[in-house]
Amino acid sequence: MSQPKEGFWGRVNPFASKKWVKRQTDPINDRLSELDDVNARNARDIKDVDARSQAGILKAQGQADAANQTADTANTQALNANNTAQQASGHVDQLNTTVNGLDQYQQTSDLEIKFRAGSPALTADARAQLDQLGATVTGREGYILEMEAHSPAAGSIGIQNSQRLAEAVQRYLVTQHQIPVYRMHYVALGNAQAPATGDQDQKPERVRTSSVHVMLMENSLAARTETSPQSASVANGSERP
Repeated sequence: MSQPKEGFWGRVNPFASKKWVKRQTDPINDRLSELDDVNARNARDIKDVDARSQAGILKAQGQADAANQTADTANTQALNANNTAQQASGHVDQLNTTVNGLDQYQQTSDLEIKFRAGSPALTADARAQLDQLGATVTGREGYILEMEAHSPAAGSIGIQNSQRLAEAVQRYLVTQHQIPVYRMHYVALGNAQAPATGDQDQKPERVRTSSVHVMLMENSLAARTETSPQSASVANGSERP
């Protein structure tokens, strides 16, 4: 077995040399291990921070998207509310127009029903005139019939006679043409006669015949929703301005 050689400093122990090297390198290895741990921890921290950052970004993006959606919803609701307000305003205007037009009537035609002296019986010509008027208003809405009854007799006798004439016309229209009573209004004037329109200074002409003046009046509101009743073309009838 060979003996260890002696050197300048004496004998060299190879095992002692290894221990010495280990003692010298262990601190370095420990430091390296520590650095590895630090690097690993830093890597984990960076990964954790990145994950939390991404989560925060996603959360912020979700909140921003939700805010945008809320803003869009609010804008849509505002537009709907504005449209509703405009529709309500239009309905109010329409209602005002309707209310204002409820009692607005315009004369569209008239006719003169003449009677024989002293008799409230309708003549054939009178019935023909009333039949044509009844056909004109059948199925219509928004109209009334105004009647002025006249009689040559003076005083209360003339008023009573003219009332019977108006009732005869009204009765015929109800029984033969089913015109509701509420659509007909009459006044018994006897021998009273209003002056001609536009000439108040002129004295009214004397009533010489028994007659009922029938005027077809149309509601202005109904005229916008359906065709206006055509003017009745009747014998002895005349259009008023």
